Amino acid sequence: MKDLFDYCEFGDLKLNSRIVRTGLWESEKEASGNLTPEIYDRYENIAASGVGLIITELISLYPRDTFSKYSHTIYNKRFVREAKDLTDLVHVYDVPIFAQLGFVQYNKRTEQNMKINDISIEDIRKIQTDFIIAAQKTDFAGFDGIQIALGNNYFLSRFINLYFNEREDKYGGNTLNRLRIVLEMIKVIKQNTKLHINCRLNAFDFHAGGMTVTECIEIAKLLEKHGVDSIQITIPRSPQLFSKEYKDRTPSEFKSRVKKDENPLIDACNEIIRNVDIPVILGGGFKSQNQINEILNHIHIDYISMQRPFVADCSFLVDWKVNGNGVSFCQGCNNCYSKKTSTCHLKPCSPEYYR
Repeated sequence: MKDLFDYCEFGDLKLNSRIVRTGLWESEKEASGNLTPEIYDRYENIAASGVGLIITELISLYPRDTFSKYSHTIYNKRFVREAKDLTDLVHVYDVPIFAQLGFVQYNKRTEQNMKINDISIEDIRKIQTDFIIAAQKTDFAGFDGIQIALGNNYFLSRFINLYFNEREDKYGGNTLNRLRIVLEMIKVIKQNTKLHINCRLNAFDFHAGGMTVTECIEIAKLLEKHGVDSIQITIPRSPQLFSKEYKDRTPSEFKSRVKKDENPLIDACNEIIRNVDIPVILGGGFKSQNQINEILNHIHIDYISMQRPFVADCSFLVDWKVNGNGVSFCQGCNNCYSKKTSTCHLKPCSPEYYR
């Protein structure tokens, strides 16, 4: 039987567990953009907790991106030096760490938040070059890999989506053409670094004519064919897929619901796994140890990503390993997301709890 604390392989990497910590953004950075002692402490506690893989908070490619003030930026002159200290710290615990790279808006001089269809070939070359340079910087900084943000509502997730991309050149139309912007830069990154490349993909979205599971499978196959080492599956937003009623089911009830395919994201991820031969990570708001082990043992999924539980308590996996029946403190209130902070607003030890 599989267990979330199994030692396992993830492509060419060795993991201490099947849990992947996924980042969102890091609001506690200093005004100059460099890492704070609190951030180093957080990453060390996460690495020491028994996590298998760490994916950083978003590292934004552009200074005027909508989330750049909440996230670290690749262009900061101290990025490589400070990131190297961070990766060295995480590696003490034999935990690999990926840098999450992406952006939401593409701005060019006075043109703000440009639409996919208005992006010129020159703009495409600049975006590809900026990703390649960012990958080289993360390689210099000691990261084991990068995660290219092709999911949620980031820019490239829209570029590869038929709903947004109506281009009539070689970067629009069929799936291969819409993915070409990504495949071309992956080829260069592979040729010039030793980084593990992970792509974060939407399994589906809620636009008529947008991303479907079938389309996601085709994209996943193309990414694998062109050198991507692993994939993380997500969705652009969370509808009532993970309601309180669903989360509070007992293991036996959960097993029954999984078999009935009552969770569309689990079902989609399972189908994607059947069609590729690279590791696939499921992300989706899970917070119960028993629930995660039920997923691992009754379908093909081998890796589960978590984000908000690490905000609520960066060391919660320690208690899970000792007690064997853990449930995260995270209440799913989503304030850490909506308020764009790195802290839990409900936990008693948090200053925000008393405001």
